[in-house]
Amino acid sequence: MTLRTFGFDEFGFLLQALQWTILLTVIALVGGGLLGFAVALARTSPIKAVRFAAGSYIQVIQGIPVLMILFLSYYGLSLAGLELPPLFAAGASMTIYASGYLAEIWRGCIQAVPKQQWEASESLAMSRLQQYRYIILPQAIRVSLPPTVGFAVQVVKNTSITSIIGFVELARAGQLVNNTTFQPFRVFIAVAALYFVVCYPLSQLSRWLERRLHAGSNR
Repeated sequence: MTLRTFGFDEFGFLLQALQWTILLTVIALVGGGLLGFAVALARTSPIKAVRFAAGSYIQVIQGIPVLMILFLSYYGLSLAGLELPPLFAAGASMTIYASGYLAEIWRGCIQAVPKQQWEASESLAMSRLQQYRYIILPQAIRVSLPPTVGFAVQVVKNTSITSIIGFVELARAGQLVNNTTFQPFRVFIAVAALYFVVCYPLSQLSRWLERRLHAGSNR
């Protein structure tokens, strides 16, 4: 058996896998953002039953490891006769995972808007939709940007879990390259460096937004 040396071809393979990691992250944030936004609005609904249903959804998603969600999406549905490609199963699982956390982040940001803002908009005879559109959401978005970008870092790192169903993202690519080179130190240093290249700028952006937007301040 001839062993390969970790070189440009292998590093290029890792870069290709990084593109899949980024794609999966985008799918999770976009899909999870849309679903999470709906759940966040339901969580702040004046209707108690709607709030309870949204709160239960968040608790269930946050109480289950993302690995279990992945197993249910891929293996569970296959037992029911629905075979999902790894990308679809990974995207659906990460979307559900992200929605549970983004919903709670955004719920907190919506409720962080001072009560006087709600009262003032009500005094202007605004509908609930108008309150959200013109008064509440513009302020909540300002507060939500830093934690949302910070959560994106967690999504990038958690995409590595999808390797267990055969989806070749960055972590799985590192395993495959290591199996052909038997140079784990070089391979996984390169994998870690690529994760760092993606995650560190996001972390810095989150901190910059927090300072720039004065998130969490009383001003």
